[in-house]
Amino acid sequence: MSEDQLDEEFVAPEAALDIDARFERRIVMNVPDRHNPKLRKVMELVNADDDLYALWTAANVNAVERLNMTDHGPVHVKIVMNIAVRMLRLLVEAGVQPGVVTNYDMEATDAEVIVALAALLHDVGMSIHRADHEGYSLFIADSKLREILPEIYPPRVATVIRADIQHAIISHRSGGKPLTLEAGIVRIADALDMAKGRSRIPFEAGSLSIHSVSAAAIDSVSIERGTAKPIAIVIEISNSAGLFQLDQLLLSKLQGSGMQGHLEINVRVGEQEKKLLENFTL
Repeated sequence: MSEDQLDEEFVAPEAALDIDARFERRIVMNVPDRHNPKLRKVMELVNADDDLYALWTAANVNAVERLNMTDHGPVHVKIVMNIAVRMLRLLVEAGVQPGVVTNYDMEATDAEVIVALAALLHDVGMSIHRADHEGYSLFIADSKLREILPEIYPPRVATVIRADIQHAIISHRSGGKPLTLEAGIVRIADALDMAKGRSRIPFEAGSLSIHSVSAAAIDSVSIERGTAKPIAIVIEISNSAGLFQLDQLLLSKLQGSGMQGHLEINVRVGEQEKKLLENFTL
């Protein structure tokens, strides 16, 4: 996966697909590790964890197949993870310190572990229910992190890392107020998985909501090195309906994130308005 252009194949669900067949389509989690052995170990542990992949599968069944929502499963969390790690690295290169560096004298590589795991676990609560899924994600994540982190860190350090990951998870909810750079990054990265691939399944299945139509209008999202600010987010839209995604989702997540001073957001509109809908009945 390119660090600048963030795309992932979105495979349509099939109602009759059994669990083993779903696992045959397994999405492998990867992110450029840039010689970060801790992050590399996280990916190894995550990809060997069938229980975690089953949770992502269940989350996506609830979201896409039962609620006709956008993707909340393994494709979504992989994209969010790559966006989050990319954003963190651009900020560190610009001299911005992550929370664990400022408060605990850790390394930026530890902050990469935090944003990667928070991104991977932020929606696992969808496996239980959409309502308050952020809260459900916390106790599922707690169990997973107690398995993963001791493989990488001594106990006292693992506890602090676990707490910051859980803070980032709960801070992605509506009205969340991140207290760390890492949590703010995850909050924004979640909102930036807005390109048309994420909405394709419910949209093509006839889910004509402003959420599915507006997401179908987002052609691409890329994360680049900024000029006036450390990060430039470039969003290409083909239809003005995409403005809903930007106003109601991205800008609402940006508020209170602590990231406003670090991001410049550039929206590029296609020369011709793309028609998204034919006639339909309400």
